[in-house]
Amino acid sequence: MKHNVGSFDAAARTVGGILFVLIVHHHYHSWWSLLGFIPVLTAMLAFCPAYCLFHFDTCAQDADPTDHPHHGTHSSV
Repeated sequence: MKHNVGSFDAAARTVGGILFVLIVHHHYHSWWSLLGFIPVLTAMLAFCPAYCLFHFDTCAQDADPTDHPHHGTHSSV
């Protein structure tokens, strides 16, 4: 399974998912609050099926721009 969830995206999913669970459970005392664990799970796995479906990837944002394979190979004139 190829990772498609970057670190910032994973952090946002974790915080948002936990907040969803806490708020929904506090206000409604419903099992629907468990849906908040879906973004937490996708953050832990670093894989989102919806991102895969739409060919979306936030891992590229984590890449170091100086780590480019052609960095420094172009000569300046």
